Amino acid sequence: MASQDGVEQLPQLTAAQGDHSSADSFDEKAGLGRLEKRLSSDSSLGSNGKLEADVNEYDEEHKVRFVNGEPVITTGWDVSRYLVDIRDDHDPALTFRSLFLGTVFAGLGAALCQIYLFKPVQVSISTVFLLLLIYSFGIAWAKYLPRAEWVEGTRFARLGPTLRFINPGEFRIKEHVIASLVASTAAGGSSAVMNFAVQRLYYDTNVQATTAVLATFSTACFGYGLVGLLRPLTVYPSEMVYWGNLPTVSIFQTLHFDSSANHKRLKLFWSAFTGMFIWEIFPSYIFPLLNGINIICLGTQHANIGAQDVITNLFGGTDGNEGLGFLSLSLDWQYITSAYMSFPLVQQANSWVGYVVCYIAIMGIYYSNVWNSKAFPMLSTSLYNQDGGRYNQSFVFGPTFTLNETALQEIGLPALTGSNAWANLCANLGIGGLIAHTVLFWGPYFRDSFKQARAKTQPDPHWQAINKDYEEVPWYWYFGLLVLAFFAGLIVVLKGQTTLPWWAYIISLLLGAFITPFSTLLYARMGNGIATNQLMKMVAGAVNPGKPVANLYFSMWSHDVVATSIGLAGDLKMGQYLKIPPRAMFLTQIWGTILGAVVNYVVMISVVDAQREILLDPRGTNVWSGQEPQSLNSAAVTWSLAKQLYGPHGPYIWIPLSLVFGMIPTFIQWLLAKRWPTIGGFRTDSIILPIIYQYSAWMSAGTNSPVFASIIVGVASQFWLRRYHPGWYRKYNYILGGALDGGAQVMIFILSFAVFGASGMPRPFPAWWGNPVTGNVDYCNGNGALD
Repeated sequence: MASQDGVEQLPQLTAAQGDHSSADSFDEKAGLGRLEKRLSSDSSLGSNGKLEADVNEYDEEHKVRFVNGEPVITTGWDVSRYLVDIRDDHDPALTFRSLFLGTVFAGLGAALCQIYLFKPVQVSISTVFLLLLIYSFGIAWAKYLPRAEWVEGTRFARLGPTLRFINPGEFRIKEHVIASLVASTAAGGSSAVMNFAVQRLYYDTNVQATTAVLATFSTACFGYGLVGLLRPLTVYPSEMVYWGNLPTVSIFQTLHFDSSANHKRLKLFWSAFTGMFIWEIFPSYIFPLLNGINIICLGTQHANIGAQDVITNLFGGTDGNEGLGFLSLSLDWQYITSAYMSFPLVQQANSWVGYVVCYIAIMGIYYSNVWNSKAFPMLSTSLYNQDGGRYNQSFVFGPTFTLNETALQEIGLPALTGSNAWANLCANLGIGGLIAHTVLFWGPYFRDSFKQARAKTQPDPHWQAINKDYEEVPWYWYFGLLVLAFFAGLIVVLKGQTTLPWWAYIISLLLGAFITPFSTLLYARMGNGIATNQLMKMVAGAVNPGKPVANLYFSMWSHDVVATSIGLAGDLKMGQYLKIPPRAMFLTQIWGTILGAVVNYVVMISVVDAQREILLDPRGTNVWSGQEPQSLNSAAVTWSLAKQLYGPHGPYIWIPLSLVFGMIPTFIQWLLAKRWPTIGGFRTDSIILPIIYQYSAWMSAGTNSPVFASIIVGVASQFWLRRYHPGWYRKYNYILGGALDGGAQVMIFILSFAVFGASGMPRPFPAWWGNPVTGNVDYCNGNGALD
């Protein structure tokens, strides 16, 4: 079945060759127009399935460079044409088996996801993990359950149709994709359900099941309706890649497409999966020092206290909020992930610039005492008094969590750490830059994409294949879903106990709908987007001052629209790559969304009612913890002070103003790009300022030791392999990334139950020098680590 490998299906190419410029750039195609090209018509596919081309060639029509006859994958067009197999076996997608497996594992995934939100150790349920579970059960189902062929010619032949309905035979790719998407959609969690938990815990409000389902349906399906209307812009075109999904696409095709090349890919997948599964137990449990090896920290054990504090702030990063992790080397794949084997080089190059800015900015802000930073820890997202003590928000808001102006005047406004304020400022810079970059640089793309969709001339080969063989979902299906979602949410606002005015509900949806196309475009083209939740909470606080519950719901409807849209758009693109009938995708995603909401709500009610006192306890236990609802409630309460903190006379006025300031540099860049498209071999439009802004605050909180390792992985994959070994990259890069993710995630899932306390008493590994019992794991022991 070699002909089905996808390599032979590549079309003939018109190639040109010449001496390539050695100048590197964010987009390695910049300057290729300067090359001397010799057109040739003798480059075509050979009998062995390889592209017969000279060592260095260039396809002028599609601007593809070849190395040793293999295309260098650079753009979304390259992905669609050379990386993802266009094969479609027209096998059934929606079957009893696919829906049954999807429903069962959706219930499992949604229940585990919701339970983990009330655990001290939280674990996400990954798509790769669910994909592999479903594959194992699907193969067993096909092999061991009775089949129609078993009763043919016997007295039980009349059972044939029933057996064929239950077991249609071989477990094939489309059934696998449908089941996995149902499960992963349901297992994504729901902030709406956590809002209900907050109300139940802190406001003694028992949200009815009907209200809960309507609210969850509204948030998810409003985003899905937007995605459907924006498909010509955010899904159909080749440049809408959703790079993080490529390892999953590669796993699906490798597991199910039988060819000699895929046998090698499958062998690599299981070898890498097994190797990482075994390895992950060491950095995660036995030898946690491997999560952040820093020579500077190890070599300065006898430095004075002041020096150790500076060293820890800059070089420490293995523990949460320890430091910036500069030059730390992490060997823990659960934190590195395959994302950096997937994100395009242009995205990563911009992020590297942001990293440099982040190191300089956060150290500079802290040690120059901007925003009174030295009064607080360098990295923290908590709120503080002006003197550095923990802010007493319960005194300001009282038992009813409504603003007490007198109490606020008595103890003053809360203060943010310098790093937290910088992160908020960069988030708004990123949103402003995102809007400006999308409109100025990608504006013509908007127009062309919708024109191509109307004329059915979209050139993407996968879209052409699926549009030829399957009925598309009419736009009015999505519009109808949008209307239903709007009225479902309106009923919740008017009849439920949200304290959110109807006009604020409309503002929240309009805000989310406005940001969605910008954020989705960036995510689709570059692999990650700009965090918008901070903006939503800020606006919520401005329009609903002193109303924490209203702020919860405002943020839910505005931000969840954006987050849901991105996730569901990525799933639609995966369906396009894998030739899933669009109408089957429509039903699959809605079913997964509703199923997840119901399971999440049922599990939330049972946990909150049974563990109420523990969840209200700030410390919790080693089995249950209310940290997630506590965090949501605290954010809602504190953002009720948005007007005082971020208003014209507030200490952080520059944070909301940065929305506007983020647009100005992008406008200047656009003017320069119009005049000088390339400068010194660099394409001017390859500088993507919103990405730089976002990564300029990347290390403002959390564990930062994996940053250096992620850069190494990105350079090795997206620069060295992609440019100099494109054949290996095309065949194995994404399947290797998916295998490493799967192995690490399965081991982490097992360890969470076995030793990390997800199912009861934690069982820490005995202390030794690779697992120190005191201080930070990486031996950066400043900042009070040994106090």
